[in-house]
Amino acid sequence: MEVYVDATTLIALGDAGHLAFLENFDGQCVVPETVAAEVTTQPATTRVEALIEGDADGEGGPASRQEASEIPQTHLDTARDILGESDSNGDIEIIASVLWVRDRGDVVAVVSDDRRVRTVAGDFGATVTGTVGVVVRAVHEGLTGEEAKSIVREIDSQGLHLTGELRDTAFDLIDEAADADSGG
Repeated sequence: MEVYVDATTLIALGDAGHLAFLENFDGQCVVPETVAAEVTTQPATTRVEALIEGDADGEGGPASRQEASEIPQTHLDTARDILGESDSNGDIEIIASVLWVRDRGDVVAVVSDDRRVRTVAGDFGATVTGTVGVVVRAVHEGLTGEEAKSIVREIDSQGLHLTGELRDTAFDLIDEAADADSGG
């Protein structure tokens, strides 16, 4: 499975120092080049580069970079039409990639907090989640509920800006995940 990660999640997790949570997905995380370019805040920019490039010994990171030239032009054009945009950007490349992977018959997922990207990707058969979903997944991988809630608060304070209702929903999902993993 290919897991396409949008800038919103990369910024939120990158600024808070929790990009490693993306390694909990069963598949290869892919960061389109235009998405990586949209991550302009520090320390997220440096951390995203490390996620893609790997360590100083030349070992590749847990995510791969995708150049726009790798995506068939027909899929890029279709994504532009669907999203009603003329210029290339990360949203277009993510939707074009979903179309491309789907046409190959492979499984695809998208991690984004952009409602439009999530809706369109889901309509084309992608599994979708957002930054909160990444944190909830980390609970299934061993993070405690209290640690997860603390991370959600940290991400919220650094720019994700959750509504009260969304924060409550996030905490409920975290509690459900923690209860399920503890057998409760």
